[in-house]
Amino acid sequence: MAVSYNKLWKLLIDKKMTKNALRIKADMSSSTMAKMSKNETVSMDVMLRICKVLDCNIGDIMDAEKEEV
Repeated sequence: MAVSYNKLWKLLIDKKMTKNALRIKADMSSSTMAKMSKNETVSMDVMLRICKVLDCNIGDIMDAEKEEV
């Protein structure tokens, strides 16, 4: 399975929030944000902090997708 954070990036646009502002408010490192930009997995703790900042659920910010073989 692969992850996609496209929902998160769209939500940030809707809320007029930059990736850097989210990174600061959710107390994330720049390397974690870089991983997310590449659709790599991050810890559940990070995901929950993002949800708290954006007042949403995990399904609102990410998808698990089947990888094509």
